[in-house]
Amino acid sequence: MSTPQFTPDQAKLILVAALPTLKSEHQTTRRVIEAIPLDKGDYRPDPVSKTALELAWHIVAAEKRFLSGIPVGAFDFSPIHRPESITNSAGIAAWFDESFAANLQKLEGLSGEPLVRMIDFRGMFQLPAVGFIQLALNHTIHHRGQLSVYLRPMGAKVPSIYGESYDATQVRLAKESKAS
Repeated sequence: MSTPQFTPDQAKLILVAALPTLKSEHQTTRRVIEAIPLDKGDYRPDPVSKTALELAWHIVAAEKRFLSGIPVGAFDFSPIHRPESITNSAGIAAWFDESFAANLQKLEGLSGEPLVRMIDFRGMFQLPAVGFIQLALNHTIHHRGQLSVYLRPMGAKVPSIYGESYDATQVRLAKESKAS
């Protein structure tokens, strides 16, 4: 696999084009995290699976790691421990919003130069910094899909992700039925 090479202007264009998707996916991920019932954070579908809160924390901590590493040209792989004060999905969602806002501001302020720097990923591969935006999105979307499968067995409603979910459709149909 060859490593893509970009000029700084091309890398900045890729970043600018990716930001709306990054923002939209953040909102969708937050809705899925917020859908975890406050009293069901310890749910896991199988003994080897993460609990709902562990999986939600993995999503938000990994995204922070990716997005904060892009501007500085390196990833800090030391653990990002969930603060003891964060005990439920609402706390994780709030932390996610704060972390995302801070990292988004840094990304929006980047010139093209830092975006073309090669970043090593655990000795497995290297990409220009801007390439890790897509990897961050893929990682978040993948684990968000896992988390969305946890919701219904926990008794929660699945929010719309790409189009209406079954639960969102039922709410809409009920409203339409009352209106007619």
